[in-house]
Amino acid sequence: MVLRGYVPTSEETLQTLAALRLQSLNSDFSTHAPFPRLEELFPPHVLHARLPPPPHRPPSKCRGARLRAGLLAGGLWGQALAKQRAERDQRLRGRLREEGASTMAAIVEKWKLLQGMGRPEAMAAYMALVREWPGFGSTLFDVDLHAVRPWLGVVQEQLWQWATLTPLSLQSPVGCGPQRLWLGIGAKAVSLYKPGEPEPLDSFCYGRISSFGASDSSTFRLSVEDRDLLFETSQVEEIAQLLNTYLASAGTQRLPQPQEPPTSPPTSEPTVLPQGLCTVPGPWQHRPPAGSSHS
Repeated sequence: MVLRGYVPTSEETLQTLAALRLQSLNSDFSTHAPFPRLEELFPPHVLHARLPPPPHRPPSKCRGARLRAGLLAGGLWGQALAKQRAERDQRLRGRLREEGASTMAAIVEKWKLLQGMGRPEAMAAYMALVREWPGFGSTLFDVDLHAVRPWLGVVQEQLWQWATLTPLSLQSPVGCGPQRLWLGIGAKAVSLYKPGEPEPLDSFCYGRISSFGASDSSTFRLSVEDRDLLFETSQVEEIAQLLNTYLASAGTQRLPQPQEPPTSPPTSEPTVLPQGLCTVPGPWQHRPPAGSSHS
């Protein structure tokens, strides 16, 4: 979960987590201890995010310009451009190696400060850090939120509207196109996150979910009170199964099966869940574990 980038936190905390992992694997620092590869300790995407973006080249505005560019690309200019790209790729690989070496050195320095910490203590400190994220324990799915629409009584005649998510506003769906999100499904609530953001855009306890279903093999619908959310994902079946499991364990009524989406608004009040299932977590405030250090 950490290595895949599903625990949004600072690089400093990620380095501390890596040091705690080394302490749990190898005990105290030693030059003779086996070193895992950096990608087994630290999220690779964090290093790649440090690299400069590729240069932006505005598209040619006329067909003649595109044709001339194509002819030049096939000749000497094409060879020169290929050489420039190869040189740039080599520079980026060198920069990535430097960033990796710098990060590994920082992790090792933190590892040295953990001397004397036992393996169980290191594992406990690691888990304590991860648990500070409010979304810990949820299963995260990569989804594209395509649309939000309110229930207006005549479902078949409604048009889907694009949703704006800065912040998420389900009652006033206007503005932009599909957006990549994390759909977090936990024991108490379903939450929507912007990738890399520690706090959810919105959370729905199960008492607010009126129905859910699959429009097709890659489209999932979630009805929250008086509005629908439409997601595109390759994990429709996994999402539906997990929702059914949590709803059953919470003692709610069984909702419509994914292949049978409702054709009219719900006529009864949503099931009220036991107290405590709609709590909103506070801001994630990182506190370093005992024995760790921040440079």
